[in-house]
Amino acid sequence: MPKDNLLSIVIPPEVATTVLNAINVISTQLKPYVIALSMEERKALPKLGNKTIPFVEKVIEYADTEPQFIPPYLDLAELKRDYAAVNTLNLFHRPLNEIISNISDTLMEEGSDSYRNSLKYYESVKTVAKNDVPNAKTIYEDLKKRFENQGKRVEPTTKKDE
Repeated sequence: MPKDNLLSIVIPPEVATTVLNAINVISTQLKPYVIALSMEERKALPKLGNKTIPFVEKVIEYADTEPQFIPPYLDLAELKRDYAAVNTLNLFHRPLNEIISNISDTLMEEGSDSYRNSLKYYESVKTVAKNDVPNAKTIYEDLKKRFENQGKRVEPTTKKDE
């Protein structure tokens, strides 16, 4: 069973403002250099990854030392610009991915804590509403809407139950 409140953090408003301002600066600075692709466009593109990076590097090296093999339809200067952009964008991508991963994990944990504690309140209200405690039924009726379309939960059967 998960522990309650693994985290208890309060992000001061000035920290939130500073972070939002930094995000705005990053977004504004990169806006002229980044694009957005649709899922279809992403799927259609050949991917540059750990195995293909050395290939691209070797092609650039060979094209520099053996230019007689460069086809007339290949713009080597453009290839070099594209690859330099990849290297520069990776300088930003890796640390930002780490930050996003940590924010995502923290958000998940804090959300889970919030939900678990809210369920405790809900169960308490549900119990006292059955005993006609004033105001409890109104609160219970409002909160139970969250669970209305879930249906009855069926406990999984184990080998002992069969």
